[in-house]
Amino acid sequence: MWIERHISGILKKALEQFPVVVLTGARQAGKTSLARHLFPSTDYVTFDIPRDAEAARLDFDGFLIKRRQPLIIDEVQYVPEIFRRLKILVDKDRRPGRFFLTGSQDFSLMQGVTESLAGRCAILNLPTLSLVEVHKNATLPEIDRFCWKGGFPELWQRPDLDRDLWMGSYLATYLERDVRNILNVGSLRDFDRFLRAAALRVGQLLSLSEMARDVGISPNTAKSWISILEASQQIFLLEPYHTSAGKRLIKTPKLYFNDPGLLIYLLGFAEWSTVTHSPAWGSIWENLVISEARKQFLNQGKRPPFWFWRIAQGEEIDLLIEIGPRQLLAVECKVAVEIEKRSLKGFMLLSEAYGPRALKKGAVVCRTEQPYPLADRNLITALPLGGSEGLYNWIKSR
Repeated sequence: MWIERHISGILKKALEQFPVVVLTGARQAGKTSLARHLFPSTDYVTFDIPRDAEAARLDFDGFLIKRRQPLIIDEVQYVPEIFRRLKILVDKDRRPGRFFLTGSQDFSLMQGVTESLAGRCAILNLPTLSLVEVHKNATLPEIDRFCWKGGFPELWQRPDLDRDLWMGSYLATYLERDVRNILNVGSLRDFDRFLRAAALRVGQLLSLSEMARDVGISPNTAKSWISILEASQQIFLLEPYHTSAGKRLIKTPKLYFNDPGLLIYLLGFAEWSTVTHSPAWGSIWENLVISEARKQFLNQGKRPPFWFWRIAQGEEIDLLIEIGPRQLLAVECKVAVEIEKRSLKGFMLLSEAYGPRALKKGAVVCRTEQPYPLADRNLITALPLGGSEGLYNWIKSR
């Protein structure tokens, strides 16, 4: 069963305009399947096969003679030497749609792209499946099932797969292949503990010293390993919002996982009912809401203009979406159905800090099935995550 990916339109548009298109994403996010589904007659090669990777490394010109263009090159990060060769080819012939590159390791892949293909390629990021791709108008039971199962396409295309077995195999593959290839990690057992420690801190301010202490590694190693999790697109970091762009770069970020199913698996829950009765439920819901909003921007080919806002007294807004200069959408995440007025304090303080015109509109994404107003003039609304009046369309109508 094929699930239509929302990024397809912008991907086709990019191939009509650029000689090279680079599609990144976590392992098993569906990059190869999407490329071959959209362009079934296009020649294809994967550098996952050592023979092909070595042939391209030793004699790229001879390798290309045997291939037709346009050409899909999968897992291109395994042969970074070809980026310079591609630059030479593209500079001689700037026809759009010549090469479609995919890769699952941002660290080595993007280094090659920025050094050799800057200005010659479009770069898109494919997240795992979003809720709206799986269920266009999701009900609460469907949202819960999606949160538990996650967005890896194979788990939805093959309902017979055992979710726990698949997740365990995914982690083993990730640790053995991606982690060893990105950086020489001395102990995969320590890295596995670090990954689970990150899951325990989802939605919290990132403290590398605390994580290092809990796992038994140095703070510098913790910093390096966080970079690995980002580079392999398992996590993302949300920076704090300030009016000065410089200040955004020096404050403590918050940590989130790209896929909610993998997060829940790492936290060790045996069944869904234990999730909703756990102290971690609020953080899991927050992660789900913010990661879904993020996917919406990635699927449009845009870098998510996302921040969080927090003052010294502890009041905060979970997510700010910057839609213009000092123009913000504000989102809070609550697992309740009925939202109390005191939950709106952060919105009020935000307006006081930046002026009433800064907050274009606000939402509390909660477990309600229908939206309802929380403030005068519908400035702040209680929203469901799914459905035709949920978060997706609320952001879209900004």
